[in-house]
Amino acid sequence: MRSIDWLQLGLFVAALALITKPMGLYLGQVLDMKGRTWFDPILKPLEKITYRLMGVSAEREQGWKQYTIAMLLFSAVTCVFTYAILRLQNHLPLNPQGFGALSPDLAFNTAVSFTTNTNWQSYSGEATLSYLSQMVALVIHNFSSAATGIAVAAALVRGIARHSVATLGNFWVDLVRTTYYLLLPLCLVFAVFLVSQGVIQNFSPYTKATLLEPMKISVAKTDANGKPVLDKAGNPVMEEQIVTDQTIVQGPVASQVAIKMLGTNGGGYANANAAHPFENPTPLANFLQMLSIFAIGSGLTYYLGRMTKNQAHGWSIWTAMMILFLGGALLCWWAEAHGNPIHQQLGIAAADGNMEGKEVRFGIFNSALFATVTTDASCGAVNSMHDSLTPLGGFVPLFNIQLGEIIIGGVGAGLYGMLVFVVLAVFIAGLMVGRTPEYFGKKIQSFEVKMAMLSLLILCLTILGFAAWAAVSQWGLAGLNNNGPHGLSEILYAYSSCVGNNGSAFAGLSANTPWYNTTLGIAILIGRFLMIVPIMALAGSLAQKKVSPASGGTFPVSGGTFVILLLGTVLLVGALNFLPCLALGPIVEHFLMLQGKLF
Repeated sequence: MRSIDWLQLGLFVAALALITKPMGLYLGQVLDMKGRTWFDPILKPLEKITYRLMGVSAEREQGWKQYTIAMLLFSAVTCVFTYAILRLQNHLPLNPQGFGALSPDLAFNTAVSFTTNTNWQSYSGEATLSYLSQMVALVIHNFSSAATGIAVAAALVRGIARHSVATLGNFWVDLVRTTYYLLLPLCLVFAVFLVSQGVIQNFSPYTKATLLEPMKISVAKTDANGKPVLDKAGNPVMEEQIVTDQTIVQGPVASQVAIKMLGTNGGGYANANAAHPFENPTPLANFLQMLSIFAIGSGLTYYLGRMTKNQAHGWSIWTAMMILFLGGALLCWWAEAHGNPIHQQLGIAAADGNMEGKEVRFGIFNSALFATVTTDASCGAVNSMHDSLTPLGGFVPLFNIQLGEIIIGGVGAGLYGMLVFVVLAVFIAGLMVGRTPEYFGKKIQSFEVKMAMLSLLILCLTILGFAAWAAVSQWGLAGLNNNGPHGLSEILYAYSSCVGNNGSAFAGLSANTPWYNTTLGIAILIGRFLMIVPIMALAGSLAQKKVSPASGGTFPVSGGTFVILLLGTVLLVGALNFLPCLALGPIVEHFLMLQGKLF
C-alpha cells in the first residue's frame, strides 16, 4: 500500500467533491427548467420539435401512476426494438464481420439487460455484435436507461420537496431534457478526450495480424449447432487448436465507452471491457473513467439538497456514501495488496500482492479502486477480472451490489435507493424517541414504510431465490468453473449483479445458456422495475402530504447523528439479509485460503 496510491485515492475523493456542486447545480437547471443552460440556443428548438413529434405537452405534469406507466411503456417498446435488431442483425447493414443473429434466449437477456441499465453480457461483444447492433441497439439504451434512472430520482426528489400536490413532473420531459442537455454534451466532450488518449473510433473491418510464433490453445469442443460438447460427467470436452493469427478489434469504441461510464451502464465494446487497451489505454483515461462513473450520481445528492432547501441534508447523504465507499475501497485494496499466502509460499514476494487477473499498466491499487467504484455505482465496467480477486477482495464488490448499489449508485438509481434507507432511518429515529416520524415536516406512516420495505425485500428475495435455485440445479452447476465456496460466490454474484442492475460478473461462470440467460433476464427485470414501482408510490404519497412546522422534537436530517443513523440502517437492514450466504461464500473461502486450500 504505497504512498503514491494513497495520494491518488485522496485526489480521487477531492476531485469528486469539487465537481459535485457544479454538477448538482446544472442538474437543477436541466430537470426543473429554471434558468438557461449553455445549450439552450442549439437544443431548445430540437427539444420543442421532439415534444411535438411525441405529442407531449411539456407543461402538463403527471401523477405517480401516470409517470410510472409512461416509464414502463417506454422501456417495453425500446426493449422489443432492441430484441428485434439482435435477432435480425445478420440481415441488417454495418456488419462487416458477417455476424449471425443472436439466439432467442441471448437476445432476450441482452435486450432486457441494456433496457434496464444493467448491461450484463453473456457474450463477447467484439465477436458477437455488428456495428449497427452496438451503436443502435445498445448505445441508444445506454442513453435512455441512464436518463430513465435520473428521471425517477428527480420524481422522488420532487415528491420530497413538494407538498399538498398530486404531480411529480412529466416523464417524457425529464427523459428528453436529461438526454439532450446532460448526457449528449457530456459524452461528446468525454468521447473526444478518450480519442485523444488512444481509444479507437472508426468503422473499419477488423484487422488480422499473423503471429510471429504460433501458439497452442485448449478450447471447448462444439457441435454443428455451436453448442458445447459434454462428456458423461457433464463437463465440456476440450480440444487443442493451433493459433496462427490474431484478430484486432476495430469500431466505434470511444462513443460507447463515454456513455457506458457517465451513464453507469458498463457494457463493454470488447469482452475484456475497461481492461482492453482500446477501451482504456492510459492511467489518465483510467482515472477519469472512474471519476465519470461517480460524477452524475454524486451531483444528484447536491441536487437533492438544493430542491429541499436543505443543502446540509444533501451533503450528509454524500458523506454517508463516501464513508461506505472508502471502507470498501480500503478493504479491497488491503486484501489484494497482501495477496494470497499460498502464492507467497511458492516464492512470490508479499509486496507483489495479488496480480492475477489484473493489467500491469493499472496495478493492484487501480484495479481494486476500479472494482469498488464500478460496484458502488451500478456501472459494471471492469478493468480487472473480479473472479481473480482474493476472497475478501471479491467480497467487497459483491457486498456493494447487495447493499442495493446505494453508494453513489447508478445514475438516479443510487439516489432513490439511498432515499429508501433515509425514510427507514427517519422512521427508526421516530420510534426511538416515541413520536411520529417526520421527514421534512411530512409524517412517515405505515404506507411509506411498507413501500420502502417492499423495494428492499424484492431485492433480497430475488437474489437469494434465484441463486438458491441455481445452486441446487443441474443447469446452474453446469456453468461453474470452480467448486466449493468460490463456486457459490460465482452464482451469487451473477444474480446479485443482475438484480442490482450492475452487470459485472465473476468471470468463472459460463452463463450463456438458455437457463441462465432466461433466469438472469427475469432477475434483471424484477431488479429494475418491481423496485421502481413502490418507490414511485412512495414519491406520490410524500408529494400529497402536508408539512408540519419543525419543533424541538424534530429529528434533524443532517449532521453527524443523522449520518451515523443512516449508516446503521444501511448496514443492519440492507446487509444482514445477505450475511449467511456471504459467510458461506467469500468469508469461509478466506479462512480456507489461510489454511492452504484453494478452489
